[in-house]
Amino acid sequence: MKRLQALLLLSLASTFLLFGCGKKEEVDEQPAVSQVIEKQPELEETNETAEPAAEEAPADDEAPPKEGMVRSTLTNEWIEGDLKDARPISIMVPNDSSALPHYNLSKADILYECPVEGNITRSMAVIKDWENLDRIGNVRSCRDYFVYWAFEWDSIYLHFGGPYYINEIIERKDTDHITGCAYGDKRTDGLYEGTFYRSTDKKAPQNAYASAEGINKGINKLGISKTYRDEYYNADHFKFASSKEPNTLEKYSDAITAKEIDMASAYPITKTSFTYNENDGLYYRYMYGNPDVDAANDSQQLAFKNVLVQFTYHEVRDAKGYLIFQVHDTTRDGYFFTNGKGIHVTWKKSGDYEPTKFYDDDGNEIEVNTGKTMICIVEDGDSFKADGATLKAK
Repeated sequence: MKRLQALLLLSLASTFLLFGCGKKEEVDEQPAVSQVIEKQPELEETNETAEPAAEEAPADDEAPPKEGMVRSTLTNEWIEGDLKDARPISIMVPNDSSALPHYNLSKADILYECPVEGNITRSMAVIKDWENLDRIGNVRSCRDYFVYWAFEWDSIYLHFGGPYYINEIIERKDTDHITGCAYGDKRTDGLYEGTFYRSTDKKAPQNAYASAEGINKGINKLGISKTYRDEYYNADHFKFASSKEPNTLEKYSDAITAKEIDMASAYPITKTSFTYNENDGLYYRYMYGNPDVDAANDSQQLAFKNVLVQFTYHEVRDAKGYLIFQVHDTTRDGYFFTNGKGIHVTWKKSGDYEPTKFYDDDGNEIEVNTGKTMICIVEDGDSFKADGATLKAK
């Protein structure tokens, strides 16, 4: 590993960083102090899935629905003007079957899924409008490569501890984070247990959640800015197609049909997949063969207008199976899916706070459509399927 890092430092001129995960599901460290804040209300479990609601997009939404609204830089949707400069949260979420169902993930504007140790995946939900949410998560531990994706949005990063590999990135002065327990070798930077609470309807470690009230307490305690920081925030992230001319991918002669996206080859435990609904033009997420639903919002199934797949260089970090991903790179392969079709793309990320950019095979930046985006990180060498066709890095 030392030899690999030395080679990377020489060849990538310090800009291409490697970050990691591994093989057995880790039990997060318990908080150093009691963290029960207030008794949380019992929430009913339900196995019912809400029917997808047909979304009739307006023919032209170029004008704001009401005065003072602005476009979200995450989704291009109209949002209240007071949210314009509000920093989103990025929260670490487990994908173990025992952690399901999640709460308030349907509120995520961007959702990442990436392998960690033991062939399981972990998600990170980026939520712009979080101030009214009282149960978010569950919340689990940090993996350092997720922090670099959180940087792209200048978000406030929420996690529940993590292995010692996170020490360097999590303790940087520019990293605004809140942790629910000590991490690494009992380090406590960003520790504020009051941001989180444990529910009584699940067992530890899958029962830790964050609330808006708790997040605000942590922000105040740790002196974190709730508005974008000028020296870090980069609003130039996705390039959005207009509502008048959405990106149908029809201009690409090599576009493939993609009504079913099956990630099981890359995510063998969760077997994550997406099914396209022609009525509303969204991709609906499944895990373990079942709809991935939001228990806080009438079992609404998570759905996305755009699905991006990033093939990413990785290595196994140690004997425990923690992984390391090269998040900064210049010419890696990927795929972009929207409106029931897909195309091959390449991606690059040139700096910590620089956005990951995606390009078609002619070198043009792709236009994503207005709405939520799912980003699936896939280990280089793995594959997935779209309508039964196997897709891998070229």
